[in-house]
Amino acid sequence: MEEYRVSGMSCAACVAHVEKAVQKVPGVDEVNVSLLTNSMTVGGTAGQDEICAAVRAAGYDASPKEAAGSGQTHTNQQDDLKDRETPKLLARLFFSIVLLCPLMYLSMGHMMWGWPLPAFLDGNHVGMGICQMLFAVAVMVVNQRFFISGTMSVLHGAPNMDTLVAMGSGVSFGYSVYSLLCMSLAQTRGDMDAVMVYMDQFYFESAAMILTLITVGKVLEAYSKGRTTDALKGLMRLAPQTATVLRDGKEAVVPVEKVLVGDRYLVRPGESIPVDGVVVDGEAAVDMSAMTGESIPVDVAAGDEVIGGTINTSGFLTCEATRIGQDTTLSQIIKMVSDAAATKAPIAKTADKVAAVFVPAVLVVACVTAVVWLALGASVDFALTHAIAVLVISCPCALGLATPVAIMVGSGVGARNGILYKTAAALEMAGNAKIVVLDKTGTVTEGRPHVTDVLPNETVSVQSLLAAAGMLEAKSEHPLARAVMEHIEENHETYPEAEHFQALSGNGVRAQYEGSTYYAGKQSFIYETLMGTDGEEDFVNFVRTWKPERYEKTGKTVLFFAQDEKLLGALLVADTMRDESVKAIRSLKTLGLSVVMLTGDNERTATSIGKDAGVEAVIAGVMPQGKEQVVRRLQKGAGNVLMVGDGINDAPALTAADTGFAIGAGTDIAMDAADVVLTQSRLTDVPRALVLSRGVKRNIKENLFWAFFYNVVGIPLAAGVWYPLFGISLSPMFGAAAMSLSSFCVVMNALRLNFIRLDNVRHYRRKKEKIRFRRIISGESQGKTENEAQQNGNAALNGGKDAGGQKNGGDKNRNIEKETQTMDTKNMKIEGMMCEHCQARVKEALEKVDGVRSAEVSHEAGTAVVSFDGAVTDEALTAAVTDAGYEVKNIA
Repeated sequence: MEEYRVSGMSCAACVAHVEKAVQKVPGVDEVNVSLLTNSMTVGGTAGQDEICAAVRAAGYDASPKEAAGSGQTHTNQQDDLKDRETPKLLARLFFSIVLLCPLMYLSMGHMMWGWPLPAFLDGNHVGMGICQMLFAVAVMVVNQRFFISGTMSVLHGAPNMDTLVAMGSGVSFGYSVYSLLCMSLAQTRGDMDAVMVYMDQFYFESAAMILTLITVGKVLEAYSKGRTTDALKGLMRLAPQTATVLRDGKEAVVPVEKVLVGDRYLVRPGESIPVDGVVVDGEAAVDMSAMTGESIPVDVAAGDEVIGGTINTSGFLTCEATRIGQDTTLSQIIKMVSDAAATKAPIAKTADKVAAVFVPAVLVVACVTAVVWLALGASVDFALTHAIAVLVISCPCALGLATPVAIMVGSGVGARNGILYKTAAALEMAGNAKIVVLDKTGTVTEGRPHVTDVLPNETVSVQSLLAAAGMLEAKSEHPLARAVMEHIEENHETYPEAEHFQALSGNGVRAQYEGSTYYAGKQSFIYETLMGTDGEEDFVNFVRTWKPERYEKTGKTVLFFAQDEKLLGALLVADTMRDESVKAIRSLKTLGLSVVMLTGDNERTATSIGKDAGVEAVIAGVMPQGKEQVVRRLQKGAGNVLMVGDGINDAPALTAADTGFAIGAGTDIAMDAADVVLTQSRLTDVPRALVLSRGVKRNIKENLFWAFFYNVVGIPLAAGVWYPLFGISLSPMFGAAAMSLSSFCVVMNALRLNFIRLDNVRHYRRKKEKIRFRRIISGESQGKTENEAQQNGNAALNGGKDAGGQKNGGDKNRNIEKETQTMDTKNMKIEGMMCEHCQARVKEALEKVDGVRSAEVSHEAGTAVVSFDGAVTDEALTAAVTDAGYEVKNIA
């Protein structure tokens, strides 16, 4: 998609005309024009020159924006958003008012209230008419843009709002000039009665007042539109302009664009971090509130990542640049917000269709109004007054602004709260979800193991058990060893250094210290070690008391520790649930959504986590392609599906879902596949994002209602439809005032979104639909027996097999069932896996191999079934498993 600046647009009709003109260019696949930001995005193979030429031929001007990554700085981007229109409009308004005041004094003050006139005008009716005409001409010259734009749009066959304003003011002025000429002739004939009649038919003040009031509305609209981009400009202002880098051992202050990947830069207290990097030396508290909304500064030290644009509140840091330019987190956030504003929500299409025919329809209505009143015997003065009122009260601007202003404000609110919508469609569609599908690992749970319980033997202290555990696990590369070491460090426990450390593949580890031998491993390994010793009975009693199988049923792994012939105790390790998961799921239910947890883990662990989290259905043992199949079945059986995930294996499901949410701490592939990115990696941001989506959609509907209602009520009133019944009519001046306020009201209503309470889920709750998940997943349909459906249901619920998706066309609707049938498989025998975490580690390692689509791993059987398409060598699979710390015995 290429971006362009477009100038000369004044209303929704202009937008429709520009889009129509560009769509006719060969090679253009998609075009979106934004009146709010005066920009256009075009997709396809058409050249920039052809696109710009098409816009110019339509009566507007266009120029390509500098491509991202080509050197455009945040200062340049701020310059693009700078409000240049308001100062010009304010100048026009000032001179218009200065010229309008004496005109109103002559036309209204003297004629209605008898205010005194200068001596040379006293009794000089023609002279007074000429003075009014001159002041009106001056106001029209000041506001000549309406006439130039309106005329050019007619010449290009696309009349716009300026056409209506120009015609309304021009007709008023023209009829007034005609009356002045007639009055002059009557004056020469000495017909003073006719002179007074023509004096009452001057509308010079209407011609000038219409232009002035419309300019007032334009000023308010321009100011309000500028406010809608405040969030985006605020993000851009976060970007530092300079960085203090180390070059040849010396400090040098350089523009931030000159920082290279690998450069080391210094950040002093109070300074902004220039680019993304990793801390090499120093400790500090970093204020990330502007980026993530987190009010409490985050402590960082050597090895921690830092984000460009955040502020170092205390401490001195030396960092190494890892991402620069358009690759920084801040630049990506700015790009997402800008892209969302540049796209159109589906609901905007209705307004665009109306806007495309609105101005021609109003012109027809104005002509019909004049003809009908003349046919009914009304005076020319009466008929023209109502026709002019129709022209000036009609407002296509409100229709054109109803959606983009709400999208821009909503995107900005989301960005300030760590919720990034990639497109306007994502912002609208997210709130329509009926089902939320949550990936378990890394989304509902932390995604890494933690020690949950410490179970020392009767005669052993907690400190002694942890000291032995630290000594044994400090040199181990097992994923559970890291969990044990983190727990020991968090509790500030000390441990000695082990001697003669040895990893026993598939069982555990062994080491010596001060003449004693220490062991750590699974239950069977420790039991075999203590069998026939004095510690055997003690071990049996410990197992009988604590019942390890009870914990294993809840997904926890039990690690036993022993010293010589004595059992020291056990540690329970598990991938624990996120602190906010239960609250987030409760909020999703309050919003009226059904919550499903989808995972590749075994059913026992998944069911335990799902029960604690409060989800309504758990679908376990699902391979990556199975996740996508399950999402498609849910879409087919229940409707709109929202998927939340963080890993590579979630990418197909994120793409298949109606709306995909990626946890910000997840993989780049998951974030690329998703429609919404949660930068704070908090599950509670999912319901908050849905509240914002529903709030924006409600605001858009309010704006569209006001825009349609205003025109539906205002145009008949201006045409005099109610005059015969109730004697109600509308002067052109009041019509112009109403038109000026309509767009202003729409924009101000959108700005209310800045005050939306994202945690107020009850205010946006909807009635929940009852969904039978097993029936949907099983794919029951006509012609299937109940037994067949049940078999298919179990396959989908426990592995995604035989749960083929439906082909609907496009990249997001691939026929996974056919793809699965063409994939090859290899069976691997692997030693060294002790628990589910080992299983997950091997699975992740194998699925990272190029060509591998999925891997089914069992730590109990010591096997892995690898499904792949293309050429995948045994050497590549072996290397992946070996690098993960396990041993491949056989591949078949």
